[in-house]
Amino acid sequence: MKFNMGCGQNRIAGYVNVDAYAACEPDEVWNLEQTPWPWPDSCATEVLFNHSLEHMGADPQVFLALMQELYRIAKDGCLITIRVPHPRHDHFLNDPTHVRAITPELLTLFDWEANERARALGAANTPLAFYTGVDFKLVERSSVLDEPYAGRLRTGQISRAELDELIRERNNVVAEYRLKIMARKPGPAGA
Repeated sequence: MKFNMGCGQNRIAGYVNVDAYAACEPDEVWNLEQTPWPWPDSCATEVLFNHSLEHMGADPQVFLALMQELYRIAKDGCLITIRVPHPRHDHFLNDPTHVRAITPELLTLFDWEANERARALGAANTPLAFYTGVDFKLVERSSVLDEPYAGRLRTGQISRAELDELIRERNNVVAEYRLKIMARKPGPAGA
């Protein structure tokens, strides 16, 4: 099964379109913050969160439960595509329904191997893969630049190093993250 989670008005043919609001006319009405989810274990081959995951899990325990349910329904190798506004962009900041910043670094906390590496280094990262029994590997990450930065980079007016500095210093440089995580099952021993 392929899922379009938090579909809103953006239904996709061939997917189970899920939303909390019946007014969106999803295939299934379900509040994803309510766990357990109604789908069987390892049923998902693909999952999409297109500008929806940032609306879920203001309470950390709810967010962790959501990630556990996502892992539970995902088959081994299931790709989860996540598109979210960058947390330092007005698109994120000006919407009061955006309750959780989703970043590549956050998703890496759910990666068992990354947790092992952090533990070996004595890093202070919160090993969420260990705590929740999930294992998601970040397999793809890209950023959509806002203008004028995209154009300046494209025409050579700024270098990649200059752009990276601007991203660290300013809001509204990166408009969106496009991320893919992959479920690894069965999880490591003890997961």
